[in-house]
Amino acid sequence: MPVTEDQLAEIEAQRAETAPTRRVVARGMEERLYTLHPVLDHGFVRVIDYMGDDAAICQAARVSYGRGTKAVSNDEGLIRYLMRHWHSTPFEMCEVKFHVKLPVFVARQWIRHRTANVNEYSARYSILDREFYIPAPDALAAQSTVNHQGRGEVLEGEEAARVLEILKADSARSYDNYEAMLSQDGQRGLARELARMNLPANIYTQWYWKCDLHNLFHFLRLRADSHAQYEIRVYAQTMCEIVADWVPLAFKAFEDYRMGGVTLSAPAMDCVRRMLKGEPVTQENSGMSKGEWREFEAAIQSN
Repeated sequence: MPVTEDQLAEIEAQRAETAPTRRVVARGMEERLYTLHPVLDHGFVRVIDYMGDDAAICQAARVSYGRGTKAVSNDEGLIRYLMRHWHSTPFEMCEVKFHVKLPVFVARQWIRHRTANVNEYSARYSILDREFYIPAPDALAAQSTVNHQGRGEVLEGEEAARVLEILKADSARSYDNYEAMLSQDGQRGLARELARMNLPANIYTQWYWKCDLHNLFHFLRLRADSHAQYEIRVYAQTMCEIVADWVPLAFKAFEDYRMGGVTLSAPAMDCVRRMLKGEPVTQENSGMSKGEWREFEAAIQSN
């Protein structure tokens, strides 16, 4: 269970409070505010606060006195133009603050995106909970034979059971020793900031993560991609659903031009033009490396 009954009651009490405001309000995001969206076995994502909406993007682009235009179609056209031509600044006018509970090894991947403001739960001041990420059986996979940083075939049978047992046993033993080392229950022990070094990377941590929409889109483009690691991808996919309710016009443009679009190099564009003329184009006469050609073929071929 990601949160306790008391924490759930606290969330519901927070959601029950309302206040009049002159600030921009996105109806879809208002429904999402404070709501806990479970991810993995003990994790979650929830929205703590936000600023702006689709109209705020247009307002910034036009530097207007109003929120946007009266016609939604005009705002949609402008947003799609901004996305299509990589005009990022108007999207930076929208911000969102997430509360995320996630395994430490996912957090270390996530923190590589250095364009957000982050405040993480401190294991120097508090004792971490006994909560570990233990993958579901269908998430246990061997190393890929073609991708040095990816997964291959899913483990089955005795091998899957053996790995799960190791993960569970090591997690429990590490936490038992963590508790045994702490300065508590009358023993001198180790300071919390030292005792934590014994904890495994699958223990859960929490943080507040605040980011503007432009940089959030960059995060989602990489982490919601099918090639991203599963454990961070499920967080990104949950956040995509939230953002789609917050700024639906901007998110649709993001889906079309970033998630669903491709960027072609000059040699790749030259190959496309030659193909349209009916010329036979191969990797050997394309001017691209084998890796580039493989990616180019994947981009232009239909499934």
